[in-house]
Amino acid sequence: MILQYLLYLDCKSWLVGIFLLLLLIDIFKNKCPPSFPPGPRPLPFLGNIFTGLDFKTIDKLAEEYGDVFSLRWGSERTVFISGYKMVKEALLTQLDSFADRPIVPLFHKIFKGLGVALSSGYLWKMQRKFANIHLRQFGEAKKKFEQSIQQENVFLREAFKEETGPFDPQFYLNNAVSNIISAVVFGRRFEYHNERFLTILHLDSEAILLAGSVRAQLYNAFPQLFDYLPGPHQKIFNNYGKIVEFIKDEIKKHIEDFDPSNPQDFIDAYLLEMEKKQSDPEAGFNIETLVVATLDMFEAGTETSATTIRWGLVFMMKYPEIQEKVQEEIDRVIGHSRQPSMADKPSMPYTEAVVHEIQRVGNAVPLGFPKKASKDTMLGGFFIPKGTTIITNLSSVLNDKNEWETPSTFNPGHFLDEQGQFRKRDAFLPFSAGKRVCLGEQLARMELFLFFTFLLQNFTFSPAPGEELSLEGQLGFTYAPIPYRMCVTPR
Repeated sequence: MILQYLLYLDCKSWLVGIFLLLLLIDIFKNKCPPSFPPGPRPLPFLGNIFTGLDFKTIDKLAEEYGDVFSLRWGSERTVFISGYKMVKEALLTQLDSFADRPIVPLFHKIFKGLGVALSSGYLWKMQRKFANIHLRQFGEAKKKFEQSIQQENVFLREAFKEETGPFDPQFYLNNAVSNIISAVVFGRRFEYHNERFLTILHLDSEAILLAGSVRAQLYNAFPQLFDYLPGPHQKIFNNYGKIVEFIKDEIKKHIEDFDPSNPQDFIDAYLLEMEKKQSDPEAGFNIETLVVATLDMFEAGTETSATTIRWGLVFMMKYPEIQEKVQEEIDRVIGHSRQPSMADKPSMPYTEAVVHEIQRVGNAVPLGFPKKASKDTMLGGFFIPKGTTIITNLSSVLNDKNEWETPSTFNPGHFLDEQGQFRKRDAFLPFSAGKRVCLGEQLARMELFLFFTFLLQNFTFSPAPGEELSLEGQLGFTYAPIPYRMCVTPR
């Protein structure tokens, strides 16, 4: 009887029936478990794809749904954690609950879950341990890093001096900062006019900017569909492909000149480790992982620090009275006969406070990098099942009204006590926290202090005539200043 009835249905009825069946499947498939974090109602099949994933939108949603809420893109649910109290709970109190990485399709195509930044489990532990040891080894307890930055300062100063009018400092700074990690990874620095290296820096910056676009984020929701469609994701893959070829060329040169008795840099040390770990394939020491690990260190060691220094110059031009106070402290403590050193930092509380405030307001990585619940977890009274993607809203921590006196104002006083001495703040988490804290945090801190202090020791910065500086940034994977031009006056 039912079969006979079905035979008489027209095409429209069949389509309606199929739609209703798929709708029911979607509802049951994506039904939230009890006590799951709340969030805006998702659309059938699509989820919340029309909800922006920028940190300002996430801040507004946190005001409405609380510091622990969820969004669904396609069929994938993501839990967002905001505010210092909840982020601290997730990353520090529950140290082992969110230590894994989810698969992010946009990056998985290139990184493949290898290296340090996007790996998990035993492979991640072994790769991170190795990278940590050899960052310290080639930095020789920080002294070699300090000398490398001081040498690079001289090249950067000369490059700035050669500019006779307004100029954009972005790729000078990217090149300078990248040369510090390049010396560790590749065993050499690259001249500012090295065309191939400049191309690599441009490709990387473009990919990072595009990664934050809505159309690129759609790839994460529907990768199988967008693999066959044009869009920014294709440009990102193309750019990273060229960067990978550059890294493979560098590795090939190292293999040709490899001397196991005398490793010169990270790549040499990794090649040596590959020989030692042949009996432990799960540790991932092979050429494919070496390419990704090198890409990890090169990219992480370039973009965020250079972006933060660019923000620093914006703030100094926007607030010339603060720039002047920094320069007064530099003149008093260091003078002009020598370069700044890390030994000067304890005697320069105002400068250190300004550098920290640049990081707080500059907010270079506002949403951190996605993590994954490694086990069933309760957070803020909500149940987060094992395997759920979580994003810690670091921007909300750096702007938490309960932690900062004037969160929306650039105010170095946030890091100064009543006696004008530098004070640490618990809610200062630009490098994230816990087991996934930024591997290069100590190097980044050194770079920011030495580059920033040296630049203000040697130059006064002002905006290009007739051009208005904006404190609004542009959001890619990082949050960077809108491109600007500046003028430098030697001191």
